[in-house]
Amino acid sequence: MEKLAELVRDRLRTGLKQGTHALSVQTNRYWKPLEANRITASTWIRSSAEYPLVGTATLELAEEPLHQQIRQFASVALAAGCNHLQLLPLFLLPGVHVVEDIPQEVALAQQEVGQAVVINQRPHIGDHPGLSKLVATQVATVNADVKILLSHGSRRVGGNESVEAVAKQLGAMTAYWSVKPTLEEQIEGLVRAGYKQIAILPYFLFSGGITDAIAQMVTELQQQFATVELSLGEPIGATDQLADLLVELIAR
Repeated sequence: MEKLAELVRDRLRTGLKQGTHALSVQTNRYWKPLEANRITASTWIRSSAEYPLVGTATLELAEEPLHQQIRQFASVALAAGCNHLQLLPLFLLPGVHVVEDIPQEVALAQQEVGQAVVINQRPHIGDHPGLSKLVATQVATVNADVKILLSHGSRRVGGNESVEAVAKQLGAMTAYWSVKPTLEEQIEGLVRAGYKQIAILPYFLFSGGITDAIAQMVTELQQQFATVELSLGEPIGATDQLADLLVELIAR
């Protein structure tokens, strides 16, 4: 997350210096993104300062709740002469965190800061139409008979539609960590159908506990299905391309 925040900061800084940023006509603007169970928030502050402020925050696994983290950063923004905070959820799916948890935390933070700073939650990163192209570019060299796009998954109605759309563009099947169909179910069906090389593409932003568990599961599945070759890809990662999407999403 810190690496991604730095990449975003560099792009905003370049845009301000060149005077070409989409929001260059708007002053006093502060930006912040987030990500699934570690909800990250990268922050962009538009101020009179030469370099925009970019920071991170988390929904879970932090010493303080998200609304307090937002309030503290809002204080920093206000001290820098900024009165508008943009918060971008770094989530691939419109699940409970994006639809319910973050808005509740933002509302609490807004109550605490009052009218001094306006806090604006932007669309989640999974909503950007360019994300599927980014993933397609990253997996273009994957050589396999069939691909499985593996996502965390959401139990909300319609919550997995974006995953299905990305998988369709990749020509891949879908599997989910938390809902059906599971990775094991999909691999079992492919083995029965006669496929010999199966690539598993993790649809996650960053490495973490779940991706570690997925790697262990793939090792076990390889032992279970010894007649096929299973390969596991990498998460999307903090890349220049992802940083570009974040900046574009805020400029909508």
